[in-house]
Amino acid sequence: MDLLEHLAPLWLTLKVATLATGLALAAGVGVGWLLARKRFWGREWLDALASLPLVMPPTVLGYYLIVVLGRNGWLGHWLHAKLGITLMFTWQGAVIAAAVSALPLVLKSARAAIEGVDTRLEQAARVLGAAEIAVAWTVTLPLALRGIVAGTLLAYARAMGEYGATLMIAGDIPGRTQTLSMAVFDPAPTDVRRSPGRAWRKWGAPPGCCPCCPRTA
Repeated sequence: MDLLEHLAPLWLTLKVATLATGLALAAGVGVGWLLARKRFWGREWLDALASLPLVMPPTVLGYYLIVVLGRNGWLGHWLHAKLGITLMFTWQGAVIAAAVSALPLVLKSARAAIEGVDTRLEQAARVLGAAEIAVAWTVTLPLALRGIVAGTLLAYARAMGEYGATLMIAGDIPGRTQTLSMAVFDPAPTDVRRSPGRAWRKWGAPPGCCPCCPRTA
């Protein structure tokens, strides 16, 4: 296996994590602003629904994404029939899975940061003639920027390490959908069963570092 084949999972992971974080940032800030500044029926239900990926097991999240995005899913069927788009077993599907997994981290941070902005400053901007979108862009979001950036960094880290939901949506296809976490995890079960110490040293650990059998060759 040459260097490019070794680096392919890393490159794909960076691409998937970056795009997924961008999607999570756009959706998280938008929904976070809506929950922080608007009062409407179903507001708490929306908050609970958006928070589900944070508490659901990754494989369960992946299953429900298959229900929605699979070839026979209500959204997946429409995308395939109308636009010819298939998300299952593609890197684009991995982006969607990682974005959904990371969304609550951006949303919670953005909502808390926006709620911390003094509404009197927003009202002053409105009195001076600023439209609602201008108030959000020039007053609310700049003042909430630190919280949003913190949530974005957490979301990026979450997307980088996503495994369960991504595996169920995109599969583990070397060169196409195999991310870094899949590439590292793939050989682990066989190596560990045969010789845990040998597996540890294969990944760069010096002899004696394996906690379960430090003297295994």
